[in-house]
Amino acid sequence: MTIKAARPVTDQPLHKAAQRLRWFVAAFEGQVARTSAETGNTYSVNQTLLAEVFSEWFKSFNAQKPGDSADNPAYVGFAAGLMLRTLVRKAPVRHLASPAGADRTNPAYFWPEGYLYVAFCLNVRGLVLETDYNGHQHPGQELADMRTWWSFKENVEQDATLAIAFLDLFAGDEPEWSTPELFRPDRTLGIAGRFFRNEAVGQVERKP
Repeated sequence: MTIKAARPVTDQPLHKAAQRLRWFVAAFEGQVARTSAETGNTYSVNQTLLAEVFSEWFKSFNAQKPGDSADNPAYVGFAAGLMLRTLVRKAPVRHLASPAGADRTNPAYFWPEGYLYVAFCLNVRGLVLETDYNGHQHPGQELADMRTWWSFKENVEQDATLAIAFLDLFAGDEPEWSTPELFRPDRTLGIAGRFFRNEAVGQVERKP
């Protein structure tokens, strides 16, 4: 999976632009095109459902949006998880075909729609962290592990909310499996832990 996001032109901070339908649609369509080119998979996108994805995600995003700007980096990861949950739930993409002889033990061909959704959410997550918060995303080895993808697909088909925890796992952070739909800055410090906020916490903890 190439962790390199489409970046539609904007004069706003990226975390603000990503809250606009036009930017979301352009970024998602860019991800579809890039994933198709890299994997040989072909997809169709239901534009009506895609708009519904954004609308539902935006309501969820605002419902728990932190009042303290210091929590914003951690919220980026949570918001990306909310997006993955909504994409899985609404299913705006249909896989049409894979190349002949595609290896079904490769996540891109095992679950082509899920692979596309994860790629999009990780890409936007990483790009916002890097661009607006001087952070870096370090996806875990689970991203290429078929056992994890089997579990991911099976579990989110039963409960789409678990997609939030699985995205943290794929991103190399510690998932919260019991209540992944609740944003708690204290448990999501790991998402921001590779830049300024982690440094501040570490300095406090090291005081005698």
